[in-house]
Amino acid sequence: MVKSKPGRPAVLMDVAVLAGVSTMTVSRVLNTPDRVRAETRARVLAAVRELDYRPNQAARQLVTGRSGVLGVVSIDTTLYGPATTLYCIEQAARHAGYNVSIASLSSLNRTSMEEGVQRLRTQAVDGVIIVAPHESAADGLRDLPPEMPVVAVDAADDIPVPVAKVDQVAGAARVTRHLLDLGHRTVWHVAGPADWLDANGRIDGWRGVLEAAGRPVPEVLRGDWSARSGYQLGRRLAEEAEVTAVFVANDQMALGVLRALREAGRRVPEDVSVAGFDDIPESAYFWPPLTTVRQDFREVGRHAFHMLLDRMAGAEPESRRLIEPELVVRDSTATAPRPPRPPEPA
Repeated sequence: MVKSKPGRPAVLMDVAVLAGVSTMTVSRVLNTPDRVRAETRARVLAAVRELDYRPNQAARQLVTGRSGVLGVVSIDTTLYGPATTLYCIEQAARHAGYNVSIASLSSLNRTSMEEGVQRLRTQAVDGVIIVAPHESAADGLRDLPPEMPVVAVDAADDIPVPVAKVDQVAGAARVTRHLLDLGHRTVWHVAGPADWLDANGRIDGWRGVLEAAGRPVPEVLRGDWSARSGYQLGRRLAEEAEVTAVFVANDQMALGVLRALREAGRRVPEDVSVAGFDDIPESAYFWPPLTTVRQDFREVGRHAFHMLLDRMAGAEPESRRLIEPELVVRDSTATAPRPPRPPEPA
């Protein structure tokens, strides 16, 4: 396999050798992709990804008239998941030599998304990545300018643009099975807001495992992603003696649940096991350290960026890229407590 020499970045010749084409063909794929056969174009783009080739943007702009700027539309939020996704997209683009322009929106709906995309188009961006974790974003994603290369992140499955996202259903299923395997009769769930796709995917994964195992499915408790809402719902859970396992849809809410249980005298994990989702940097330092599901936001950003490069080059990327999450087991989950023995007969 051809690789660039250690200590230097890949150059155009490296890509040409690996793809088995001329340097002129590589240049055409990157600058005028419509003039290259689809099969050759796909081979060159695969070599670009494998070698992590970064085009010389100044030279490329002279040839193509492209700006070398990518646009990102995202909801304006400090929540860990969307904020980290945005950061990782930006890092992937900058690593490849692109500048990034961000349109932060207060909400994601058809009108706001059209305005955000139009704002970026006035800056002559070469393509747009839209971080769309809300149900309400779907309509806007179905009505985008056809000539603009667009990729979505964390979006619904029934939209006409490529999507990169973490498999929320698989992550929730994994942590729910973990709790059932520890002997808990069922698992209670503190969910995120109803209009968040991630929250609903986690509900689907949790419910699917309980139903497949023939276990009771408790009422879903809806929070708003904040530790405060987790605390309020945790106080309700602490009053229910039959609650021995809780899966919380993000780590911030799990922090609130942990405090509520502690205040009520319910020990974690001896009396109640608690698991979260996200693996925020602080979750390993909760007390007890939190079992959670780790999302690989760096992979999401990398795949979204390369899918957009494919679209900008005239190739058709895969329509969906699901990133597998990882279960991280710590001290907040343990074997289910044994039920109390009935009193001995007199």
